[in-house]
Amino acid sequence: MTATSITDTSISDAHNAQVIDDLRAPTRAFRKAAPEAWAGFGALHQAAVADGVVPASMKELVALAIAVTQHCDGCVAYHAKAAVMKGATREQAVEVLEVALLMAGGPASVWAPRALAAFDEFADVRGTTT
Repeated sequence: MTATSITDTSISDAHNAQVIDDLRAPTRAFRKAAPEAWAGFGALHQAAVADGVVPASMKELVALAIAVTQHCDGCVAYHAKAAVMKGATREQAVEVLEVALLMAGGPASVWAPRALAAFDEFADVRGTTT
């Protein structure tokens, strides 16, 4: 399955991987400039998305939905990829993105399809389209 067209302009199949790649250098530079803050953020991130009563795959889908409501392309890309890597299904992603649509309305009608396209992109790369 390939990434879906969101508007009249199609997003390439590798769009979200490119977003992640484009953020690598500035992220490294910021991490170097603010090592203590970045270490704290990294520890918080690791703890927040770790398996617990709520599985890590679901936590990544929650983060994906929040990314939709915050209109954050890097967050969409990172959390879509992480959700796929942690075993979330497309059907789970769709249901969680429905909640984002409910809570954020019109802007989510733009960002939820982007998030689903990101999920599909990383699922295709991993070979898990269900």
